[in-house]
Amino acid sequence: MAIPIVRRSSNESSRSKEPTKANLLPLATRRFAAWAAEITLVVASGLIPFSIGVYANSRSDFNRVPLNPVLVVTERAIARPLALPVSYGIRNVAWPTNFLWTLALLAPVTLSWWQLYLLGKTGSTIPKRRFGVRVVNEQGKPPGLGAVVVREGIGRWTVPMSIAYLLWRYSFAFPNLGLFTFLAVLMVLGEGMGLPSRRGRRALHDQLAGTYVTDATRPLPPKNEDGKSQSQSVKDNETDEWQEGNEQVATTSIAISSDTSPNLWRRIQQNPNLILFGVALVSMTAVLATLIGTQVYIQTQQTQRTTKQINSQQFLALVKQLSPNSSATNEERRSAILAMGSLNDPQAIQFLVDFLVNETNPTLLDTTQQALVSVGLKAIPELKTKNQFLAGEIESVGNSASQERELRQKRLQINQGTINKILAVSSGQINGIDLNRTQLGRSGSEGSSFFNLVLDNVDLSGVKFKSANLNQASFKGSRFRGMGEDGRWDTYDDTIANLSQAQLKQANLTDANLSRVLMNGSDLSRATLNRANLSDARLVDANLSSTQLVGADMHRAVLENASLTGADLGDAKLNEANLYAARLGRVIAIGTILSHANLTKTDWQGADLSGAYLDHANLSNANLSATRLTGAVLRSAYMQNANLRNADLSLVDLQGANVAGADFQGTILAPSKQDPADQFVKTPDTGSQSAVVKGVDFTQAKNLDTRQVAYICSQEGIHPSCP
Repeated sequence: MAIPIVRRSSNESSRSKEPTKANLLPLATRRFAAWAAEITLVVASGLIPFSIGVYANSRSDFNRVPLNPVLVVTERAIARPLALPVSYGIRNVAWPTNFLWTLALLAPVTLSWWQLYLLGKTGSTIPKRRFGVRVVNEQGKPPGLGAVVVREGIGRWTVPMSIAYLLWRYSFAFPNLGLFTFLAVLMVLGEGMGLPSRRGRRALHDQLAGTYVTDATRPLPPKNEDGKSQSQSVKDNETDEWQEGNEQVATTSIAISSDTSPNLWRRIQQNPNLILFGVALVSMTAVLATLIGTQVYIQTQQTQRTTKQINSQQFLALVKQLSPNSSATNEERRSAILAMGSLNDPQAIQFLVDFLVNETNPTLLDTTQQALVSVGLKAIPELKTKNQFLAGEIESVGNSASQERELRQKRLQINQGTINKILAVSSGQINGIDLNRTQLGRSGSEGSSFFNLVLDNVDLSGVKFKSANLNQASFKGSRFRGMGEDGRWDTYDDTIANLSQAQLKQANLTDANLSRVLMNGSDLSRATLNRANLSDARLVDANLSSTQLVGADMHRAVLENASLTGADLGDAKLNEANLYAARLGRVIAIGTILSHANLTKTDWQGADLSGAYLDHANLSNANLSATRLTGAVLRSAYMQNANLRNADLSLVDLQGANVAGADFQGTILAPSKQDPADQFVKTPDTGSQSAVVKGVDFTQAKNLDTRQVAYICSQEGIHPSCP
């Protein structure tokens, strides 16, 4: 009998050659390489647009827009489990950055789902196809989307990452992200190495999904009529590579029969009684838990009703005793007030707050304050409501009725004093207390009497002072940020105060801890913040005119569009701070550290920056006209298109700075001690006042006069006029 000759097409022959190249590497190596390529593609799809967005955000020629709220929510969702600090509020970024960072978020998600789709429908992603790796189910077919989600989502990532996270979260090194990264990589690689099974080693994600990794370059053996493989006893290539080491790989992969290695779902199908038992056990547990929970709830409600009834009876008796028509003595009334404070009842608190502003007896007023202080923070909501009501009454009265205004002003001061005492006593326990829009400072139209809020050395972590009046308040040494429940700094649960749009004129915040505090739009004009910690604080659009910030720590603070006109920044630390478009005219910044700061479009006209550190700072489009920069360090600073007219750059270190487009009209680089023509021959004496411009390219600088060019050439600067 003649043997039929089967002719292969050119496509088949080309495909037969490709596996030959793939076979040069073991299956385990190709499997790891394909997985690494998949991860690289996903990471690169997000990292590339993110990096371009960071670069665009540093440019000064793009308009600033609020960050996409989706990115804000995503940032917080990621920060919470990883214990990363989050800046509350939506920051401003360049408009291309908004688009690119959104793309950096969507691209990895889209690419990951596309790879999962290919893996489920074809058994291979593009990298797996390139390396000759294929994933199949027990029938030797593509696993399907459901199995792929279980394989990749649960087995490969969720299980190992969860184990790594728990080990990291409850270890001594929390919140060190380096350790978490190490544990995560270790767990993912360990899971991929496989666990012992009936057929050798299989990765956990393959065991969960009922899948197998096979060599796509080798055909599956034919099956009999009953659907079983003719080589059931032959192990697949991956098993041989894990167990045999240097032995030759088996020549064929097998299609695994579902009868020889049943998965969890098949076992459940084969044992229906097990399902019935589980359902019955869960049902009985649920019924028992419901009965117990219902009984506990009924008992709790009964106890609360009884307590409320008793408190109501006591409250009514005390109200009669404190009524104006009562014949009780002052001592009895004092006892009644203290007793009402001990009731801890909402209606009793409301009565005491109203009584506080209506009573005129000084002794009873002091007793009422004492009772409310004993109630503590539970009295704050009622006191806040009354505070806002009294402040509204004062505004409605105006200056027409001075006596009536004075009376209501005194009532407000009593209310303010009570809030002050409660906050002072409750130091460290006021996280989340709402004092937004509360009147706790001096107003501009107060008479002879006034109230000063004094909360020195008090822990005010997490308090909400948004739009509150805190003018001339004293917070010396107070803390507006705490460690949170985990007892560690710089984690997501840090308790941070909110002082946005607050009025803090002439407030004293010396040595206060305002790190990461939200102060957008706040008015801190003429305030004292010497040696205060404002690192990572958000002060967008804030008013810090004539503010004292001597020795303040403001590194990485955000001061976009803020006004610091006339402020004293001597010896302050503003390294890596963001002062985009800030107004700093006539600022005193002697010895201030501004290294790596974003000073794009800032206005420093008439400021004193003597001895300041501006190395690597971005001064693009900045206005430095008539500024004093004597002895400042501007190494590697970006000064494109900066305005340096009439600035004093004596002894400035400009090495490595980019001055393209900068305007040097009238700029002092060195005092005129000799004929400019001689500068080409004779360099200035050692120790004389002269800028260091060696190697600086002034080719594109603007408005350089003859003497400046002569000095640049004599100091080994770069200019077309230099010989």
